[in-house]
Amino acid sequence: MMVSEKEAYVYILTNKYNKVLYTGLSSDLVNRMIQHKNKMIEGFTKKYNVDKLVYYEGPHEIMHAIKREKQIKSGSRKKKIELINSMNSEWKDLFNDLLPDNWNRF
Repeated sequence: MMVSEKEAYVYILTNKYNKVLYTGLSSDLVNRMIQHKNKMIEGFTKKYNVDKLVYYEGPHEIMHAIKREKQIKSGSRKKKIELINSMNSEWKDLFNDLLPDNWNRF
């Protein structure tokens, strides 16, 4: 799911208990998720085992994506939960849905 460098995805991750929310931005959502799932990124997501993709949107033009990420991050937890529920009411991990059929699943 690689897009041009002028486009990006905005995404929300959680942990297996759906307690912690993390909002991020990436021009290559599949690769970024592989990094999260393999704990390759130091910081918040590694520390709190946040690697379940529960929401994403895009690709957006990069400036719109940055603005959208800031908008989501500045919103309340309740707003983030409403956003996730609008796309993924079961809070299932959407990562495997992004992968081509011939890829190994996580």
